[in-house]
Amino acid sequence: MIRADRLLTGIEELATLAGPPGPRAGRAMRELSLVQGAAIAFDRGRVVAVGPERRVLREVRLRPGGKREEHRGRCAIPGLIDAHTHLLFAGDRHGEIGAKLDGATYGEIARRGGGLFSTVRATRRAAEKELLDSACARLRRMGSGGTVAAEVKSGYALSHPGELRLLRLLPELERRTGVTVVPTYLGAHAVPPGRSRPEYVREIVERTLPAVAREQLAKFCDVFCEPGFFSEDDARRILRRAAELGLGLKLHADEFEASGGTALAAELGVRSAEHLLASPREGWPGLAQASVTAVMLPLTPYASLSSLRSPGRGLVDAGVPVALGSDCSPNSWVESMPLVLSSAVYGAHLTPAEAITAATVNSAHASGLPPGTGTVTVGGSADLALFDVRSVEEIPYRIGASAAQVYRRGVPIFSTALRE
Repeated sequence: MIRADRLLTGIEELATLAGPPGPRAGRAMRELSLVQGAAIAFDRGRVVAVGPERRVLREVRLRPGGKREEHRGRCAIPGLIDAHTHLLFAGDRHGEIGAKLDGATYGEIARRGGGLFSTVRATRRAAEKELLDSACARLRRMGSGGTVAAEVKSGYALSHPGELRLLRLLPELERRTGVTVVPTYLGAHAVPPGRSRPEYVREIVERTLPAVAREQLAKFCDVFCEPGFFSEDDARRILRRAAELGLGLKLHADEFEASGGTALAAELGVRSAEHLLASPREGWPGLAQASVTAVMLPLTPYASLSSLRSPGRGLVDAGVPVALGSDCSPNSWVESMPLVLSSAVYGAHLTPAEAITAATVNSAHASGLPPGTGTVTVGGSADLALFDVRSVEEIPYRIGASAAQVYRRGVPIFSTALRE
């Protein structure tokens, strides 16, 4: 008999995403491994039984004090994983909407001292308490939508001590919210005012990256490879040094124009290439061959008033594993992964099943989380999001759907109304 401390019953449909480890590509992204009339048992933060309710009830006994929770009328998916955020910052940029409506580009606003640089000024001035309180509030709201893990980039200090300060705050975000935080060093987000690009790149390579690795402050290193920010040569130098120091590699690639980022991502075999709004179609087979996961941020062009659209459909058809992120930042203030799922379907033309796969197992891979993360399988972490709809494919269909219950390691981190 299997012992459990929590038993969930009555689930109308469960997407377990059971399958081989690693990211899913092509037709495999449509395979959700559905269970109808499901039950799930948790014990000490792990899944100990999952399947048809009748079978699970025969196999499982609750420990003394354990809880049985009824979820009739609800469906369930693995907890959502946000593979790309910049959520540790101060201030906002709502005053720039008018400039965007007048046609100003991201780069133009930055060159005027706004955009990213206005956020850098606010973040540098902010006390640690302000940064933590605001980021925790954002992360809790993300958790209420079903997010159980989020990659979080630095990049709003643009100095050696400032970037280290931001990275050192990230473990506290996880402790306060219960949401897993994957730290990424993005000192190469922009060249700080008053510094030359060669000088700043040299500081990153010779001083900051070794400190990040020595203190184990980040799992990944990322570079904003885009004209006006960092060149291919800059990105190659930074990422090769990061790899030498044991960090995983990510790359902001071809967001505004096709400038070589897609080819560089394939050349370096990065874990993920992110944005790719202007990525050339002829570069996609190279991403697939190099096993690079493409992180799509389908709401970013919407928030930027851009005419570009995430090429999710084309990337999936080219055999590239696709993951999803919110790009939560002052430029794209998105806290809802269910809304990202809807945008992936209606904007990037993924099927609902592909979008769910992209935001679970594929985002887990892009974020370097342990094998099995993003699935509901025996032995895996008890991470689950339940919604008040009967079919999992209704989650992206209902634009802006909100989770009714979210579990992280078997513990509710959000609930509208717990049923027992």
